[in-house]
Amino acid sequence: MKRPIKFFAGNNTKHLAKQIANAFGVELNKSSMVEFSDGEFEPSFDETVRGADVFLIQSTTPPSDNLMELLLMIDAAKRASAANIIAVMPYFGYARQDKKGKPRVPIGAKLVSNLLTASGVDRIMTIDLHADQIQGFFEVPVDHLYASELFIEDINSLNLPNLIIASPDMGGSKRANAYAKILKSGVVICYKERKEANVIGDMKVLGDVAGKDVVIIDDMVDTAGTLTKAADLMIANGATSVRAYCTHGILSVTAYERLDASNIAELVITNTIPKTHKSSKVREISVAEFFAQTINSVVNNESISDKWKSNQ
Repeated sequence: MKRPIKFFAGNNTKHLAKQIANAFGVELNKSSMVEFSDGEFEPSFDETVRGADVFLIQSTTPPSDNLMELLLMIDAAKRASAANIIAVMPYFGYARQDKKGKPRVPIGAKLVSNLLTASGVDRIMTIDLHADQIQGFFEVPVDHLYASELFIEDINSLNLPNLIIASPDMGGSKRANAYAKILKSGVVICYKERKEANVIGDMKVLGDVAGKDVVIIDDMVDTAGTLTKAADLMIANGATSVRAYCTHGILSVTAYERLDASNIAELVITNTIPKTHKSSKVREISVAEFFAQTINSVVNNESISDKWKSNQ
C-alpha cells in the first residue's frame, strides 16, 4: 500500500506550487500562517500528514524569511509524524556563497544545508544550483535538475541561422559547453573583473561573435549588470543578435530598466521566483511539469537521470 502524498506551499512559492500539484494530478493541500506583531510567524498544516510523503515547495528568495518558513514547515511535518519530508526548493537561496572568496567570510550554502538537515528534511529537490558542489554539503539525497531540459527545446524552436552559445563569465563555461555540445554550436566566453558584488569592472569577449546569433546561458540573473554589459559588448563586436536564457530570474534593483535599455533581444527565465514587474523583453517558461514528473519518479522509485536526455 502506497503512502499518501501531500503538497504544501510556502507563502513565497504558492504560484508555482499550485502548478506542480496540478501537473502531478492532485490539489495543493491546505496550510495556514499565524503572524505575530513582532514579525515572528508560525506555519501550520490544516490537515493530517501522519505517515505521508510530504513535499514542501518553497523558493528561498528573498532568502531569510522564506528559509525560516521552510525550516519551520519541515519541523512541523517531522513532529506531526510525516513518513518522508522532501523540500522542493526551485530556487536555493545563499547558493552564491558556496566557498570562501576571501578571508573571514561564511560559506552560506553549507550553513543552509546544515540547517535543513538539522530541521529533519529527508530529501532536497532543486534546479540549477549556482555550483554543483553544493550537493555535497548535504547528508541527505539531493535531486539536482537542469533547466537545459526546457531551454534546449526552446532554443531549437527559434531556428537561429548562426547560433553560438555564450557564457557571461568563466565560472559558467562548463554549463555553456554542455549546451553547445547538444546544440552542436560554438562557444564564446566573457571574461569579467568585479570591483565588488553586483558591480562589473572590465569585460572582454573571448571568441568571435561577428555575424552570430548569440545565446547567453546562465543559472541566474540578479541586477542584469553582467548580462546587459555582455550583450552590448557582443553587439559592438559584430553579433547579429543576443538573447539570454537564465534559470532564476531574481531581477532586483534596476534589472528591468537595464534590460529595456540594452541590446538583449529577449531574456528567457523560468518561474522559480515570483515576478513583481513585467517587461516585453522577458519571457517565462514554467518548470511545474518538470518538477511534477521528477516527483512522480521519486514516489515510484524510478531513475531520474535516465529520464532526462540532456542532464548536464
